[in-house]
Amino acid sequence: MIVFEVFMTSSSCPTVTNWDALAKALGDMEVIRDPNQVEKLSKDYYHFSPILQAQLGDRVGDLVVRPATEAEVLTVAQVCAAARVPVTVRGAGTGNYGQCIPLAGGVVLDLSKLNQVKWVKPGVACLEAGARLAAIDRVTRESGWELRMYPSTYRTATIGGFIAGGSGGIGSITYGQLRDRGNLQALRVVTLEDSPQILELRGDAVQQVNHAYGTNGIITALEVPLAPAYSWAEVIVSFDDFIVAARFGQILGESDGLIKKLISVFAWPIPAYFVALKPYLPQGRAAVLLMIAESSLELLEDLVKELGGDITYRKSAQEASKGTMLAEFTWNHTTLHARSADPTLTYLQTAFAYDPDQEVLRHFYEHFGDEVQMHIEYVRMGGRVRPVGLQIVRYTTPERLEEIIQYHEAQGALIANPHTYILEDGGMKEVNPAQVAFKGAVDPHGLLNPGKMRGWLEQTGALVNGDA
Repeated sequence: MIVFEVFMTSSSCPTVTNWDALAKALGDMEVIRDPNQVEKLSKDYYHFSPILQAQLGDRVGDLVVRPATEAEVLTVAQVCAAARVPVTVRGAGTGNYGQCIPLAGGVVLDLSKLNQVKWVKPGVACLEAGARLAAIDRVTRESGWELRMYPSTYRTATIGGFIAGGSGGIGSITYGQLRDRGNLQALRVVTLEDSPQILELRGDAVQQVNHAYGTNGIITALEVPLAPAYSWAEVIVSFDDFIVAARFGQILGESDGLIKKLISVFAWPIPAYFVALKPYLPQGRAAVLLMIAESSLELLEDLVKELGGDITYRKSAQEASKGTMLAEFTWNHTTLHARSADPTLTYLQTAFAYDPDQEVLRHFYEHFGDEVQMHIEYVRMGGRVRPVGLQIVRYTTPERLEEIIQYHEAQGALIANPHTYILEDGGMKEVNPAQVAFKGAVDPHGLLNPGKMRGWLEQTGALVNGDA
């Protein structure tokens, strides 16, 4: 039986983990201790935020462990629980909010070796947490199915990381948000109790772990509902005016007979950041990037003409499968391209009210001008097509960024703040009692990704005067 003392050096000072003993207790598992590799595997794309750059730049784990099976994950949990060592779970590290950055050191648990598609049935697949999204689709498409939604990091992101840290993406125009009922069927979770166990959560019970940054369970496998697979063509439509482009996006989103997976709308100068697409993005014009079923292309052309747009780029599904996907210029890849052009740029994430006449979008577009450049993704929320923003912000000071956030919220727009690593201070905006209670049951010592869940910090007294 593993005991706590094995991992501690004897001293009158606070106990220090004996990493040699801990690594030995893990047996034949891959353990990475090279400082450069450990630092690399302790990071995500937190540097998109100048606020998080200052807060998280020096945070790294002590070692990285790469289990290859669920049984090995359970062993890691047993060893770390006995040693009271923090565990931060990592997928591919493609998130943007420091979700997988260990605030208190400890073990970075890299699940990339748990990458199997266990089975596919009509409309649902069982997947190991480290399976990459693009690899999943290659398997499911053989039987006519595909993932309902995915982030712009589709080629590299893992399904476990997407569920633990994501909220929606390409496909959300049809299927809504990840947390919407029906988009996640079941999870297998390893706990970090004194005697860790494997739990299976089904139905609404998955919400105890869904989008919780790995703070209350180690996801090892998932059952995910699928969508019928279509042949997705790629299209760029250019408009003289951003508001007209946004109106086009709203109408297309509400045209249920037109089958689409992506509607991304960009005000100028954002299209100027897409260097590889420069021939298809006329100077000074707004752009709309689309993924449309090939069967809907002819009817799409009529809508483009009706709104006065011009189709400047079109690829068939077969052509689109080669090279860089158009989706890799949308969602948070837009921020990546913008920052490649100007590293001082940052971004916001905004849920705007239902806006069929584009009055809300017009207000923010005209109020902020070039300081907050409009990037809109259309999604389905509560049965309605709504614009969500990933606006590009010309960053000056933390105070000005906070003013911009407060102005949006005063006007009724919800900011899912990408400049905080605290779960509830980002998109959730409130403590989820069910998630906090579940953490108390499965992680009683608070070892899983510590410092990220406000509800737990408040409950345990670790949060003082509202600071984290």
